[in-house]
Amino acid sequence: MSEPIDPGVLVLGASGHARVVADALRRSHRRIAGFVDAIRPQRRGEPFCGATVIGGLETLEECLKAGIRDAIVGFGDNRRRAEEAQMLQDRGFRLVTAIHPRADVADDARIGAGSVVASGAVVGPAVTIGNNTIINTLANVNHDCVVGDGVHIGPSAVLCGTVTVGDQAWVGAGAIVKERLHVGQRSTLGAGAVAIRDIPADAVMVGVPARPIR
Repeated sequence: MSEPIDPGVLVLGASGHARVVADALRRSHRRIAGFVDAIRPQRRGEPFCGATVIGGLETLEECLKAGIRDAIVGFGDNRRRAEEAQMLQDRGFRLVTAIHPRADVADDARIGAGSVVASGAVVGPAVTIGNNTIINTLANVNHDCVVGDGVHIGPSAVLCGTVTVGDQAWVGAGAIVKERLHVGQRSTLGAGAVAIRDIPADAVMVGVPARPIR
């Protein structure tokens, strides 16, 4: 008896981060059904990242009718990513998780639907990662960290042990968060910054040590 054909994963987004998502999916032996560009639907039919831009949001019903149920959001804006992921679920899609095979993920780590763990990232023991979160290239999320929904942990960023990150927070490339700290929801820690104290919600922190600029 032949195995059923995989209709593939629909990627919402067709720009830089979508390439990272597609690479993680393919290396995990998932087929890409196509890319949706909600901003530029006129790209329909354009080759992109080894597949095709199938159009804008108007194509979602066509995808469902074609049997495509698995989807993931492939862009970096935290708020939009959370909103569009909810839209996909409301329309009947299942959010999948993309974990690159070269990521090092502990056996007991929990990673939510729609999240992406990129190449070289480390997700340590007893870590919990929420839905629609990005753990980008070479990022290190150490033991017992709790990372919320719609978060972006940038390339080579480090969360030392037992850090808590609120929903839709952004930890920039190369930033470091000291152990046992809390990063508030929707806050931003700039690239290369070092947090040695808790970061309040909606704050923007930069520098070494990190200081608020808003």
